[in-house]
Amino acid sequence: MNLYLLFKSLHLIAVISWMAGLLYLPRIFVYHSQADHPSQKEIFKIMERKLYNYIMMPAMLLSWLFGLLLVHTLTFTIFSELWFQIKIILMVLLTFYHFSLGKYLNDFALDINKKSSKFFRIYNEIPTIILIVVIFVVIFKPL
Repeated sequence: MNLYLLFKSLHLIAVISWMAGLLYLPRIFVYHSQADHPSQKEIFKIMERKLYNYIMMPAMLLSWLFGLLLVHTLTFTIFSELWFQIKIILMVLLTFYHFSLGKYLNDFALDINKKSSKFFRIYNEIPTIILIVVIFVVIFKPL
């Protein structure tokens, strides 16, 4: 069996799952920040917590794990390539974004969110931009 293709497939599955959560959680925050009834807020808290803890966190960890296994199978000389350096920087930024969503999740859980729905609508565009850049960098591999 070709380990490279196995790790690449698992990496892509994990990244797709992670991206789905990164795109969906801020949308839930939009609606949560607009909710005015306590029962609505409680439902959003449950949705947010389960999405973050049971889907996004494992998907992020698996994305990094299978990405590092891919690097290992390709040898670490890949770090000298510009496209890979750009990808790593963007993945670190996406990871920081992920944990910032965790901070906002905690704010909502404690009922201390100060951000507006408009903020979350704009904030929701960050992973989309990063995803587009990563795809072009990985496909075209600039020097």
